Amino acid sequence: MSLDVSPKLLSEAEAGDIREEDFVDTVRTSLPYAYALIASLATGLHSGAVEFTDNQTPPASEQERGQLLRALASDAIRGSLERHFGVTLAFQNCHRVAAFRPGARGGETYQRFTSTRAQVLNQSAELRDC
Repeated sequence: MSLDVSPKLLSEAEAGDIREEDFVDTVRTSLPYAYALIASLATGLHSGAVEFTDNQTPPASEQERGQLLRALASDAIRGSLERHFGVTLAFQNCHRVAAFRPGARGGETYQRFTSTRAQVLNQSAELRDC
């Protein structure tokens, strides 16, 4: 799944650096499900005193699942979304993504969420082919 890059942004990238805001806007329009999900998690995180927010609802379609996988598998996309929304993202399977506060990577809750034990416990037969 590729991003829908405008001719203008492509031209700017060929000439040199691009503005991260323009890249994030390309992600927003190319991967609307992933962008909206991460935006929702970030909003939930920033509006409360919780350590993290996460999504446990599978996407409604394979296209949505693909968008989420694409967004989180790319270092550039994932990093841009983390900076844009002011979060640290963690990902367990084809839909369980969590938003943590920046700097949480060394913390106990983040370490527990991203542990091999949590990965094993988060598996199920229904998600085998996701």
